[in-house]
This record gives sequence, structure tokens and C-alpha cells, in this order.
Amino acid sequence: MANSVYKINKGINKPVEFRGLKAQYIWYLGGGLVILLIVFAILYVIGINTFFCVGFIAILGTGLFIQVYKLSNTYGEHGMMKKVARRSVPHVLKSYSRNAFFKKAI
Repeated sequence: MANSVYKINKGINKPVEFRGLKAQYIWYLGGGLVILLIVFAILYVIGINTFFCVGFIAILGTGLFIQVYKLSNTYGEHGMMKKVARRSVPHVLKSYSRNAFFKKAI
């Protein structure tokens, strides 16, 4: 019987990552780039100078990349969803009666 060599997949249960972007941030960057392409097309069709359009989109694109990479590094795979969910948690619970602390007989 010959020795079998199997490759082990060590990437199981790891988040999807592409060049440092994790999980949903890949989609955010892709969507932002599509929006920038549409904005460039609109500006070009309107008749604005091509060099101005390219410069303007380059500045917005640079800002988009910086912001998305910052979000990805700060919050990670699920962190931004956790931050958004934290807003819906109340800071204080007020109770004006003590009935919640007494066990009621059934």
C-alpha cells in the first residue's frame, strides 16, 4: 500500500479576507467603486472637464479606500455590526415599582 499524502485545509472557519479587507468590507469597497464609476460617468456626460473628473474621482476613491480599510482594521469581521447593535441597548433601566423583585405565588 502506497503512502497517501493529503493536503490539510487550514483556512476552515476563518473569515473571508482579501488584501487585508475582512468579510463585508470587501462588498463595501466594491459598492463604493461602482458608485464612483457612475459619478464619473455622470460628470463626463454633463460635460465637465475630463481632468477635473479624473482628479475628483481619484480624491474620492482615495478617501473611500482609506475609510474602508480603517473600518476593517478597527472593527474586524463582526465589530461594526456589534457597534451598531450597541446603540439599541438602553443605558439605564428605570423601574418605579418593586413588583419585579417579588416572587408571585401561582
